[in-house]
Amino acid sequence: MRLVFAGSPAAALPSLLALAAGEHEVVAVLTRDDTPQGRRRVLTPTPVAAEAERLGIPVIKTRRVTDEVVAQLTALEADLGVIVAFGALLREPLLSAPRLGWVNLHFSLLPRWRGAAPVQRALMAGDAVTGAAVFQLVPSLDAGDVFAALERPLDGTETAGELLAELASSGAGLLAGVVDDLAAGTAVAVPQVGEGTTAPKLSLDDGALDLAHPLAEVLDRWRGTTPEPGAHVPYEGGRLKVLEARAGTPDEPALVPGRVELRGRRLVVGTGTSPLELVRVQPPGKKPMAAGDWWRGLPAGAAPRLLGPSSEPGSPDTAATATAPTEPGAPA
Repeated sequence: MRLVFAGSPAAALPSLLALAAGEHEVVAVLTRDDTPQGRRRVLTPTPVAAEAERLGIPVIKTRRVTDEVVAQLTALEADLGVIVAFGALLREPLLSAPRLGWVNLHFSLLPRWRGAAPVQRALMAGDAVTGAAVFQLVPSLDAGDVFAALERPLDGTETAGELLAELASSGAGLLAGVVDDLAAGTAVAVPQVGEGTTAPKLSLDDGALDLAHPLAEVLDRWRGTTPEPGAHVPYEGGRLKVLEARAGTPDEPALVPGRVELRGRRLVVGTGTSPLELVRVQPPGKKPMAAGDWWRGLPAGAAPRLLGPSSEPGSPDTAATATAPTEPGAPA
């Protein structure tokens, strides 16, 4: 078949590579415009655009699907459109332009987590299982009939970045199989069953860890917002980024939410239940570092107060002011 592929981030690359290596012809790639990246704000193509150019596939870049883009894609007379994390909605008449319409690889078990951030929202909600699904694209958000799905049980340790990379890889095989079935005329899609939930795009505020909440909820939010948009707690009028964290040891003595303590070489902070261990952090304006090194490098008496976003500064019942240890191992 003649395929048009729409995608933008790195998570779409395994699918593009799988289709390009198959028996079908990818006649064009639709992707987002180049965007400024880095401190120098250098215009940079999306990962999909860069890979398509390497493969010699024609690339159409756009911020939104205009009439001109629709005309370009329609003229290709594709048999099927394939979309993986493109970053914009496709509407008629483009949906009907390919002979078989469009199929979408989505990183959730539909109808749960329809929208832009299904992996992140699944982890933030503490789901026990997630997965990927290939479905027929329709005008309503992620509501089309499902051709195939795979399940991935969650063990409570995965971050959004790790899980997305894994599903992008396993989902590529799922997608390629559906494309082959459509070419053979054997593909069967079934309606979604159950009540849908939405997964809107995350903002920086979604990464705020409320240490007054139970440890399990704090960890779920950390997992779901790592590496993007990034988990953090308030610190000296800014944000202390929490790059790596984990649950404290079993039966670890509790701490007041927000209170920090150095226990041996481990740095822990109190939550609404048992402590959270901070492994790697990044203070404002500084490079990432081991959490213990950050703590031991603070001047005596200058240690921060760590608060959840719903706490009020200075509230004695939600946080405690921590004092930097004057000697290694001294409690804060």
